[in-house]
Amino acid sequence: MSAVFDHVEFDHHERIVFAHDHQTGLRAIIGIHSTFLGPAAGGVRMANYTNMDDALTDVLRLSRGMSYKNALAGLPLGGGKAVLIGNPKTDKTPQLMRALGRAIEGLSGRYLAAEDVGMTLADMEEIALETNHVFGRDPKAGFGGEPSPMTALGVLLSIKTCVRRFMGRDDLGGVRIAVQGAGAVGADLARQLGQEGADVLIADVDPARAQAAAAAAGGQVISVEDVLFADVDVLAPCALGAILNDTTIPALRTKIVCGAANNQLAEPRHGLALAERGILYGPDYVVNAGGIINVAYEVSGNYDAARVIEHIQRVPRTLEQIFEEAADEGLTPDVVADRMAQRLIGRS
Repeated sequence: MSAVFDHVEFDHHERIVFAHDHQTGLRAIIGIHSTFLGPAAGGVRMANYTNMDDALTDVLRLSRGMSYKNALAGLPLGGGKAVLIGNPKTDKTPQLMRALGRAIEGLSGRYLAAEDVGMTLADMEEIALETNHVFGRDPKAGFGGEPSPMTALGVLLSIKTCVRRFMGRDDLGGVRIAVQGAGAVGADLARQLGQEGADVLIADVDPARAQAAAAAAGGQVISVEDVLFADVDVLAPCALGAILNDTTIPALRTKIVCGAANNQLAEPRHGLALAERGILYGPDYVVNAGGIINVAYEVSGNYDAARVIEHIQRVPRTLEQIFEEAADEGLTPDVVADRMAQRLIGRS
């Protein structure tokens, strides 16, 4: 495994914690990138990583992305992330969740956990048996519950902003949109796009999940092999990251990339590669902030869904500001977004 301080994705992270529990088999890494604006907040992701270096790379990138996301969303939160190593379908147990809860509790509130890929509302409740520093919990207890619908709402509003800027349209009627991933966010996004009149294509590694999402959206299923290269107006990546790379970008047939997946650019230079092809890119951590905005209102202890939605409706304004600065200065949107975020967290 690469030494942490020498790792290519290390970005002056404040703390990296490797958590292990012999009895439950817990293997987790918690990354705290910045607490400049407040406690580091970000989801717990469970995935069957090939090796520890892949897990470390993921937590370093994701925690930095959370710092940027929270800053540009105007939240009093820093950036953090936890990755739990294992297969979420076969390795997850209540005891494992509680062990992770104890590891989070050991950070004394420096890291606030929420739900991410591979985790569920029930998992958050199990973790909460060991720590109060966990959110995305049951609405019956005064929390915000599953944050995915709020994430999807922010992505929908961002897509409409991109379509307005690039295509000069205020509606999505007949706009052809490919959604990669029919998980909680992707499926809800597809449904909302369908309600807006878009022509929705959706793909997922689980055919039944893709079919259900397509039915709810009034759209159609497309294969996972073809979804990135479909002839569409908008590509909405809502699965895993690093899908915009040297192989995929030359083959894209879309005008706009705007989706919920984290870390869509495999490397920073790929933002320029998209621009050189005339493709408008909505920086992912700006677009997908709805979920963490939902969590932030839980953290405040005064959760109100109406206030959350009002806050999410500000996301398009931030996106427009990024596009305007990028156009004025001859830069790409991802570079401008990074620069804005770095100023906000005291790292410019």
